[in-house]
Amino acid sequence: MLKEFRDFAMKGNVVDLAFAVIIGAAFGAIVNSLVGDIIMPIVGAFGSLDFSNYFLSLSKSVTAANLADAKKQGAVLAYGSFITVTVNFIIIAFVLFLMVRLMNHLKRKDAVAPAEPPKPAAEVMLLTEIRDLLKKG
Repeated sequence: MLKEFRDFAMKGNVVDLAFAVIIGAAFGAIVNSLVGDIIMPIVGAFGSLDFSNYFLSLSKSVTAANLADAKKQGAVLAYGSFITVTVNFIIIAFVLFLMVRLMNHLKRKDAVAPAEPPKPAAEVMLLTEIRDLLKKG
């Protein structure tokens, strides 16, 4: 059973999937940093918005001004965090769209590229010459 598991785990698809998950996690961290550290502060600078602290209290006992303290006091609806995660998703989806579009473009380019016409075999050429000679004679 151990040998069978090792054979399964070492198949190309499983290893490729493992690499894809690792790269995806790293890409997600980059996008999170891009959104949280670059995009949202720029958006916030124009309207003094800080999406990370946008929340609605679902309990009357919540009086905190920031999300972390509000969560400690009671139930809150953290729609600012949802906006940030939505922006993350849109960026990731757009990058994936561009990658798929590029791959499709490259596949179409390969399919449309004119292939060399097949060269006739020596026997076919010889038979063609014989036929042409018989037509003349």
